[in-house]
This record gives sequence, structure tokens and C-alpha cells, in this order.
Amino acid sequence: MKIYPSSYLPTFLLLCLFAFFTAPVWAVGDDWKPIDPALLTMKSSTVEKEADAEGIFWEVKMDDNPEGDLIFHHYLRVKVFTERGRESQSKIDIYYGELNGRNNVKISDIAGRTIKPDGSIIELKKEDIFDRTVVKASGLKFKARSFAMPGVEPGCIIEYRWRETRVNTSAQYVRLNFQRDIPVERVQYLVKPFPFEGMTFNSITMHGTPTKWAKDKSGFYSTTMTNVPAIHDESRMPPEDQVKTWMLVYYQMSGDDRSDPDKYWTRVGKSFYDQTKSLIKPNDEVKKMAASLVADAKTDDEKLERLFDFCRTKIKNVSLDSSGMTPDELKKLKENKNPSDTLKRGMGNSGNIDQLFAALANASGLDARIVLAPDRGDLFFDKTLPNAYFIDPMNIAVKVGGNWKFFNPGYPHIPFGMLRWQEEGQQSLITDPSQPVWVETPMSDPNKSLVKRNAKLRLSEDGTLDGDVRIEYTGHFAIERKMDIDEESESQREDDVKEEFKGQMSAAELTKIKVENVMEYSKPLVYTFHVRVPNYAQRTGKRLFLQPAFFQHGKEPLFATTDRKYPIYFHFPWSEDDHVEIELPTGYKLDNADAPRPFGSGQISDYKVSIQVGTDGSFLIYKRDFFFGGANTILFPLESYGPIKNYFDTLNKQDNHSIALKQAATTN
Repeated sequence: MKIYPSSYLPTFLLLCLFAFFTAPVWAVGDDWKPIDPALLTMKSSTVEKEADAEGIFWEVKMDDNPEGDLIFHHYLRVKVFTERGRESQSKIDIYYGELNGRNNVKISDIAGRTIKPDGSIIELKKEDIFDRTVVKASGLKFKARSFAMPGVEPGCIIEYRWRETRVNTSAQYVRLNFQRDIPVERVQYLVKPFPFEGMTFNSITMHGTPTKWAKDKSGFYSTTMTNVPAIHDESRMPPEDQVKTWMLVYYQMSGDDRSDPDKYWTRVGKSFYDQTKSLIKPNDEVKKMAASLVADAKTDDEKLERLFDFCRTKIKNVSLDSSGMTPDELKKLKENKNPSDTLKRGMGNSGNIDQLFAALANASGLDARIVLAPDRGDLFFDKTLPNAYFIDPMNIAVKVGGNWKFFNPGYPHIPFGMLRWQEEGQQSLITDPSQPVWVETPMSDPNKSLVKRNAKLRLSEDGTLDGDVRIEYTGHFAIERKMDIDEESESQREDDVKEEFKGQMSAAELTKIKVENVMEYSKPLVYTFHVRVPNYAQRTGKRLFLQPAFFQHGKEPLFATTDRKYPIYFHFPWSEDDHVEIELPTGYKLDNADAPRPFGSGQISDYKVSIQVGTDGSFLIYKRDFFFGGANTILFPLESYGPIKNYFDTLNKQDNHSIALKQAATTN
């Protein structure tokens, strides 16, 4: 889904983007670098002793090409130590296309070779390079140039290089990574910035200290880091760019004093207000529409909810692939220059819709502003870094009863009164002509993001469980799932449900699947289906052992490792409400029906379970209530990993609690 292009204001983007001019293009040479014979016999990593592979060097040359493209040349050499290293490093995907909805990236000039321990060389063949679609764990899909390095085995050296072209863009606000999934002995960047008049080339390094920039005779600046550890993937870790080492490069106006962050942010807030005030100013048409929408509203909150619903349901969002508009139709669309254009045309991009909402609110006698907000799904914001790159025009703030409330009607599926989780609990800058202010956006309580599961099941004597299931998702659960599936066909959605459930219970058979309310932002996302699970209960002699926590059956512990490198980070507070009714097989009764003990962690979390038996003993009812993240507690330091792991291990153990059913004695 293409969502939220930064389309609020071209003039604001001019603070960050610049024109492109002409200069020579640097091209990579045809020769490979010589191999040190000691590398052929190298047995283990010099950076991380237990590593399965190590990067000997990773060299990147970046040229802010004056013809309008940003050109990278990458060259990577890797030593493989183990079979796991062979598996992870010999298959390469290099992503291209529209990455992050911004750059059109092209990949070319791929070359590679494998050097065996005896010094023999196998070249990568051009015909072995192909295009494919890669589906990440997050569900995002990327196009990739893919290839497998030939003849790789432990002890080999592999090296490959490629040219990356970011079309029609510059080195303004580019992130340069220093860490990979393996440790690297030496990472070097050579950067040739464009000599913009009145501009200086700058950089900010996050979570590391490379060497100072050094300029060579060819006009390239170089910086290096050595002995760079690998970035590791861990369950519930902060955003990758929050923990890894990387550098932001950018151009800055000469004389732009940023020594005082407070003064800088005040300047940004004033400037943005001046440049955007016309975009949220109502004209007569907007005032007339606002008056009709809020005519009999009794409170300001009721007014805002009506305006929000109008913008969400009556204005087509052309930023979405689900809008149904073809690429040709989108190209022909005229730019909406003000809220009146969006209102008259009945369509606009995400920014246009937010602006219309703000204009309608202003027309209704309220005070609405565009808000500059960070994205904690990308990076944790630090106000002491004075750079507008770290905040975007994300939301609309409206003052109600002396307090600011936040809205985002231009982003689909978000209910009234919520924001994306990435923007909740964040210091956000409310623009103002005289004194911009920082206000923290509220974080939704656990009960706002609820997964409510209900199952009515029958257990057979052979251990088979079957029946009907209903699952409801609200809040952030619903937003994320709706975003994933709102462009899919009905059959694709059904396949998604099957795949997800069978990933937990491989033997499960799902039929009569329905997915409801995908495009109804004010309603929960609902899955209903019939399920059959053979051998769900285990038979031993005359007893059946049954896990009543049906929806947790087959789930692994959340944290599998005893050691950890990064803090623990949950995206948002959430709650779970399960109700499972199981009809018992004829001739069986409960041998024991003890419930797992409740436990919790004060305001942060609570877990309660009850097991009840029907009056005639023919069925049992299992209820489970759980929440986590109360008191806005979603980030825990590394030192808390032991207690956090123990907590979720206990949760998993309690969810796997079994009860016994005993076959009643028969009489002749």
C-alpha cells in the first residue's frame, strides 16, 4: 500500500530538497581487489569469535550525480566459516523499485565470484541473476535482483559488487548503514557531494563513531569504521535504526545556526505555520459544508467526530492503491491547492484530507493546526538533535476545552480519537505564528487495542475438536491487519486466515471463512470460520488430556533465548479476551478442572483465567483475560530482560495448562 507520501506542502519540502546539476559520473573498475593468502586459511571471525561469517570489507562509493541521480557502487567481501554462514550469505537479494514509497531504485552491473580455500575461483554467471518478489516477515513485499553465489562451502570467500541508482534524487537526507547481519572488519564510505552554492555537506552518526571525513584529490570524502559487530534480530526489539550504527548525510544552508535546539525548533514551528496556514484556512464553500455537518452537534467532540467521518467516508483517498484508480488516472489528477479543491473534487491524497479536516474544524469555531510529529516505528525522537528531518507533518491537532486532541483522517482505518501507534506517546510540535509548543500525543490504553476471541467447540472421543470461531480485532490490531489486506481479494483474505491459523495449529482444517468490516473504520475487523483439529486432545488409556486455552494452542514462548543484546519494545499496549465453550464427549467427565493461577505486574499487566463446568457436566467454559502495557509501559531496558522473559514464559506455561477428562465406568 502506498500511504502517506509527504504531500502536505511543496514549499516545505524545498527546505530539504534541491535542484540537480551536471558533473562526471564515477564508474566502478573491472578488476577485483587482490586476496590476502591469509584469508584463505582464516578459521574464525576477528570481530565476533562465534560468527558464522564475517565481512572482510564493505566499501560504498556514493556520487551525488549532477545529472539528477544518486549513484552508489557497493563492493562486499565475505569469509564463510560454517554451514550456517554458507546458508545465510550465499543467497543474495538486492532490493530495487519504489523503496519506502520514495525512491525509484535501479540495480545494475552485478558481478560476483567465489574463491575456494585452495585459491580456485568460480565466477557468478549473468544468467544466474534473476528478479523475484521477496515477502518480509512484516508482510511488506519488495522486488529484488537475486542470485546464489556458486560453489560456496565453509572456508570460502565470496565477493560481489553492484551499482545502485536512486533516480532523480540527491544526497539530501540519506541514511548510510554501517552494520550488516554479519560482523565486518572494515566499512568505508566514499561520498562525493554536489557543490550547492550556499550549502554545506553535513552528517549525523547514530550509535557509533566513524573516522572524521577526509577529502581526497578526486573530490570524494571518506569515513571508515572498523570491527563493526553484526546487527541481530530479536523478538520485540526497538526499530533497527534505533540500535544499529548508521549515518545521516544532508545539505544545510551556510550560516544556519543550530547550536540551540530550542531556538531551532521554534524557528521551524513558526516557519511551517506561515507556509501552511493557507492550506487549512476555510473559504465560503468549506464554511458552508462545516455548518451543515455540525448544525445540531451538542459538543465539540461531537462536531469533530462528524467532520472526521465526513472526511474519511466522503472524500476518496487517492494515496491508496485500494482507491481503485489506475496509474494513468492518477497522473491526470490535478493538484488540490486548498481545502476547497479537495471538497469540490471529492478526492485528494492523505495530506489533502487532513487539511480539509483542519479547515472544517476551523470553520466550526475550533482551533486546528498541522502537527509535526516523529515516527517511533522508525526511530526514537531526540529533540536535542536539531534537524527537521526527524519530524514530519503527520497529524492534525485541535484545541478542545483548553487541551490539544490529535486526529489523522487521511490515514485509513484509524478510528476517531486514535493515531497510528507509531505517533502515539510522542513529543509533537504544534505549529504557531508566535510560540510553537511541544505536546505529547496520548497513548491508547490496552482496552483500545483488543483481540476478542470466541469459540464454540465439540470434543470427540478420539480427541478431535471442531466448531465455530469468531475473532474481533479493534484499535491498532485492526488498523494493521486492515492495512495488510484492504487491497486483497476475498479469496486472498481467506487464504491469509488459513495460513495464519495453520501456522499455529498445522493440523487445523478451516472452512466457511468470512472476513468482515475491512473498509469500515469504525467497526472491528472480524474473522469467522469453522475449524476442525484432529488429535487436539491426547488420549491415554481412559483419559483425554485437553488444553482449554484453544487460541493459545501451539504458540511458542515469546522470548526463546537466554541472552539478549537490545532493549525490549512492544509497539502498543493491548488486551485479549477469550471465551471458549467446549462440549465434552458422551461418557466423559472432568477428572479435574483446576484453573491456572492468576498473576500480574501491577498496573502494567494482568492475567486471569476461569474454568467453569456446566450444571450437567456436559460442557466446560474457559475464560481468559489478559492485558499488557498499562501505564504506557511498553519499553524496557536490557537489564529487565530476565524478569520480562520469566513473565512471558509463565504466561506461556499457564496457557498450556491441561485438564483431564475421565471416561465414566460402564455398567452391564
